Amino acid sequence: MTSSPNSPDRGWVLQATIWAAPAAAPQWKEQLNRLRPIASFDDTTKTWQARLGALDLEGLNVLQTLLDAASTHGTRVRLEPAPVPECWDGPVFTSEPDVAALLEAQADQGRPLGQLPLG
Repeated sequence: MTSSPNSPDRGWVLQATIWAAPAAAPQWKEQLNRLRPIASFDDTTKTWQARLGALDLEGLNVLQTLLDAASTHGTRVRLEPAPVPECWDGPVFTSEPDVAALLEAQADQGRPLGQLPLG
């Protein structure tokens, strides 16, 4: 579920983090060209970061691009719920129990998104 960014319950966004490709020029340039339009780079942590407030067509395209880049370059992606940044003007996930609870439970137990408990 999403809500407008001006709602009283600001909810949360999905923070996607992808680790940078090795510094070798061809891999780095390819990852840079693929991710620069949808994510920001943190030079300190050597990670790309993107925030999603809805799993609509645009959000799913961003998520798929991040996952494809990680797969191509042998890096990792981490998805976790995050507070809505002050400067955020897009949609946000509400505190509805469905998706938020699933993400929080998986983050708490260290399981990747989509991996369910064994039993």
